Amino acid sequence: MKTIYVTQPALPPLEEFIPYLEKIWESHILTNNGQFHQQLEKKLCEYLGVNYISLFANGTLALITALQALKITGEVITTPFSFVASTHCLHWNGIKPVFCDIENNQFTIDPEKIEALITPATTAILPVHVYGNPCDHEKIKKIAETNKLKLIYDAAHAFGVKKDDISICNWGDLSILSFHATKVFNTFEGGAIICHDAEMKQHIDDLKNFGFHDEVTVVAPGINAKMNEVQAAMGLLQLKYINRSIEKRKLISEFYQEELYATPGITCMKIAENIDYNFSYFPVLIDCHKLMKSRDEVYEKLKAQGIFTRRYFYPLISNYAPYAGLETANKENLKIANDIAEKVLCLPIYPDLEISSVKKVCKIIKA
Repeated sequence: MKTIYVTQPALPPLEEFIPYLEKIWESHILTNNGQFHQQLEKKLCEYLGVNYISLFANGTLALITALQALKITGEVITTPFSFVASTHCLHWNGIKPVFCDIENNQFTIDPEKIEALITPATTAILPVHVYGNPCDHEKIKKIAETNKLKLIYDAAHAFGVKKDDISICNWGDLSILSFHATKVFNTFEGGAIICHDAEMKQHIDDLKNFGFHDEVTVVAPGINAKMNEVQAAMGLLQLKYINRSIEKRKLISEFYQEELYATPGITCMKIAENIDYNFSYFPVLIDCHKLMKSRDEVYEKLKAQGIFTRRYFYPLISNYAPYAGLETANKENLKIANDIAEKVLCLPIYPDLEISSVKKVCKIIKA
C-alpha cells in the first residue's frame, strides 16, 4: 500500500544543486551575507514585488526579530487559529497574547471583534494569512491606524499570494514569511521579514547578526538568525521551479473542488476572485451531522488506508497548556475558532502528488 502524506517538500533536480555547492566549497563562505544570500534577497524582491527583504534561518526567528525591531511590548491581539509559533514568538518577547475569534468562512482573524479587545496595554495586532488566505487588511489597517497600533502580518503560508495583482506581503508595518520544507517555497528551513524602507532593513539585518552594525559597534541585543549559503543556494534554484510548482498545486486543488464540492457534509475553502492564490493547503470542513462521520473518524479511516491528512489547526493555540489560562482563551470568546478546529481537515497537496492518489482520497471520503 502506497503511503500518501499530507505534504512533501518540492525538491529541484539534485544535479542542478551540485554546481551551487561547488561554488560554496570554492569560496569557503558558508554564511554572513555571502553571494547566494545577496542574490536570493534581490531575486525574491523581484519575484514577490516587494522593496526590502531580510533572510532568516527560519520563520520563527524572523517573527521574534520583527517584534524586537518594532519594540513591541505589553499586549498583542492575535488569532488562536494558527501554528503555535505565532504565539510562542510573542511569549519569547515577554508579550501577552490576546486571542481574537476568526471569521467563519475565511478562517482569518475577525476584524469586527478586534477593537473590543484593545486595552491601554495593547501595542500591536498580529493577524495570520491562514492557509495563504488573505486577512481583511483594509478593516484591520483602519483599526491599527485609529488606535496607533503596529501591524505585523504572519504571512508564513502566503508566499506569492497577491490581491488585485499586488503582493499581500506589502501589507502592515512588517510581514513574515516561512521557507520551511513543507511550504510552497522552501530553502530546507528558512524565513524572511519584508519591510518598506532601507533604514528598517538595516536595523533588522543588525538584529539578526547579534546586533552588530559594523565590526566594532553593537546597536542592540541581537540574535544569531542568519540564513546560510546552502539555504540561500537552494532558494535560488527553487525560484526556477516555483511557478511550475504552484501550477501543479492548482490542478490538484481544482480536482478536489470538483470532486468534493457537492459532497454532503464537506465544505471547501473559497478564495476570492481577485486573489492570486498559491494553493498551499487544501482544508475542508467536515460536518458530522451531514456526513454521518466525525472529522476524527474520517481522519482515522484515511490513515488506515495509508493516507495521512492533518487536523490543521487542532487543538487551538488557546487550548494548549501555556495559554489556556489566559482570559481571552475562554471558549466563549472563541466560539467560531473552536468550532472550526473540531471540523477542519487538510487533505494531501504537493506538486508531486499523483492525480490517482487524489482520486483515492476523494473516493474514500465520498464513500
